Amino acid sequence: MIWNKHPYISHVAALAAAIVVLGYSAPLSFSSDSSASSVAFVHVNVIPMDKERMLEDQTVVVEHGFITAVGTAVSIPQNAQIIDGGGKLFLSPGLADMHTHSETREDLAIYLANGVTTVLNMGGASSGFLTHTRTAANEGRIPSPHVYIAFRVDGTPQYGEFIVITPDDARSLVHFAKTNGYDFIKVYNNLSPECFDALVAEGKREHITIVGHGVTRVGLKRQLATGQVMVAHTEEFLYTVFSEKLNPDEIPAVIDFIKKDDAFVTADLNTYATIAKQWGKPDVVKSFLQVPEVKYLDPDMRLTWKQDDYVRRQGTRDPQLRFLTEFTKAMADAGVQLIAGTDAPPMPGLVPGFSLHDNLSLLEKAGLSRYQALSTATRVPGEFISHYVPGAKPFGTVAVGSHADLILSDDNPLDDLRTLRSPVGVMVHGNWYSRAVLQQLRSNVAKEYAEACSFD
Repeated sequence: MIWNKHPYISHVAALAAAIVVLGYSAPLSFSSDSSASSVAFVHVNVIPMDKERMLEDQTVVVEHGFITAVGTAVSIPQNAQIIDGGGKLFLSPGLADMHTHSETREDLAIYLANGVTTVLNMGGASSGFLTHTRTAANEGRIPSPHVYIAFRVDGTPQYGEFIVITPDDARSLVHFAKTNGYDFIKVYNNLSPECFDALVAEGKREHITIVGHGVTRVGLKRQLATGQVMVAHTEEFLYTVFSEKLNPDEIPAVIDFIKKDDAFVTADLNTYATIAKQWGKPDVVKSFLQVPEVKYLDPDMRLTWKQDDYVRRQGTRDPQLRFLTEFTKAMADAGVQLIAGTDAPPMPGLVPGFSLHDNLSLLEKAGLSRYQALSTATRVPGEFISHYVPGAKPFGTVAVGSHADLILSDDNPLDDLRTLRSPVGVMVHGNWYSRAVLQQLRSNVAKEYAEACSFD
């Protein structure tokens, strides 16, 4: 199958009238340059996500993409765009997927249509995505979340990463990553201890932080103690920390060293559950390719799913999934800083945006409260980025000074997380996208891919 990508939508935003109320559909031909510099959400119930609470009948003022006022009696700037919730709608922070491998404008639009306003690409992105697409996204010139990127590095060519063999290689790579605008360096499985130590030390000097996998010859306990600040998958603890017996009695000691080093852990239960579901079962991947949301998946990625080798593995991963579910619940209850991630879209079964909602649902099923689950995709990612990316502004809460990354929903997400799957509207980069425009984004991507698939 040979097909050519083409722009599917240009400069879409959803501020098309001075007042947006329930039932109003904004025109779709609207330039993002025309979005108002000031927007006021009035008569909305706010879920601030600074703690578990709701603020009734609030006004939230946004100026130049940042929240400048929240309250019941605040001054609304003259000529501000008014979005009226009628006392019935709920305003909460936009969502973050902190482990993606998306690098197309189409994927970014689908994330946005699902209420995702921040993504962290965890390695392998093309230079074009780094220099062009991310720039356009972060300037609000295309429909997209905020985009952060990690540079992925390993010590052998086994997984197709960039390779460092000596500590000098590692130090040079830190400078390369910083010069080219990467936000993090992601370590992979087969680094030498000497190269890992050099990456961390040089990263500290150059203010670019180390995140990533468990390094087999180092181990996560020493990695976190040395200066790695985030573990990219919960399953990494299976490979370098826990014994093969998966003894729950080991969990408290592991949580102790995670908290001692104030590390963040990616709570990606849905990722591992999806792996376990397809392990040794080719028919499962075929079923993944039949779900309705696959129409929003790049046709080339659909071929990648078909070629993945999880279906050729032997045995089962169900015991590991049960253990990771227990481990995740224990970390949440102990106050470990959990961030949501999905590994979409190369992992079969994980469609951008949709898989994040599935992950939140699975975290709730694991026993996390809805506030704990939602925190993994809002407040905690905001704290992570603002702490470790120099110059980054806060997000993930509805609070003065935060990015106005917002979801307007029909119901309170602390009562039912499913309401976030179908937003009334989403704000990011100072642009407001109504439900009608979000649906049009989805429809345009699906149409483009359907046309692409019609060519041999």
